[in-house]
Amino acid sequence: MTVATLAVDCRCELGEGPQWHAANQRLYWCDILNKRLHWLSTESGEHGDYPLEHMVSLATPLDDGRLMLVGEHSMSLFHPTTQHLAHFADFEADNPITRSNDARVDRHGSLWLSTMGKTAEPGAGSLYRLHRGELIQMRSGLSIPNAICFSPQGDAAYFTDTPTGIVMRWALDSQGWPVGEPLAWADFTAVEGNPDGAVVDSEGCLWLALWGAGKVVRLNHDGQVIGDVELPVSQPSCPAFAGENLDRLYITTAQEGFTADQRREQPQAGGLFVANVGVRGLADPLLRLA
Repeated sequence: MTVATLAVDCRCELGEGPQWHAANQRLYWCDILNKRLHWLSTESGEHGDYPLEHMVSLATPLDDGRLMLVGEHSMSLFHPTTQHLAHFADFEADNPITRSNDARVDRHGSLWLSTMGKTAEPGAGSLYRLHRGELIQMRSGLSIPNAICFSPQGDAAYFTDTPTGIVMRWALDSQGWPVGEPLAWADFTAVEGNPDGAVVDSEGCLWLALWGAGKVVRLNHDGQVIGDVELPVSQPSCPAFAGENLDRLYITTAQEGFTADQRREQPQAGGLFVANVGVRGLADPLLRLA
């Protein structure tokens, strides 16, 4: 067992979407509900944040230094130096019930993103793929889609619908498109916590946040738990490898839904945590728009 320590005391209401930007050596993550984009320079420890006009769940880098923001109902291109924001595309813009949730770039440079009901309405969410500038819906009828990540070879995608407690594995073709139906891969219905965000390491193992259980577990190729990271807060949301050698696991957390007593009992909830787990991560490809 490894214990995570506090890296940034940012007190996010709903921290999510940690994403490493190798070009400027920054980790970005979002506070969805408080509409802020946070950043950390992992070597110097300097950190800060940008206020946003709407909820954003991921900021992923392009090769020109800009970030693609996956927002409530749209994607925008953001330059962190000038803070210039340009609209890119809408999704579910006519649906006031939903917002964006989990997202990650696949091994082909395409962006998978999900939506969910703002109050977790059952079946309100969907799963999309932005491939070379075109957004395609791949699945609907989901409640809280999470754990989007990809095998090192790009031949499989993983995701979960959090309330089901099941992590799915979906075979992908040579262009990264799903083949057939996803299959149940790891079952968390009988354990404490619910599967949330996830990332794959350099050995092809999956690190999965268990919301409500205060831990991130490591799963082998067969979906079996082979290790874990304990946190001093109960609601970890998503892990990501960062740092020059991708050898540190950073974990976003949340205090969403906490009572006043819970906020006093878990004063670091919503912070960004870090752990040395003895394995390196995989670099996420830069998002390609063409």
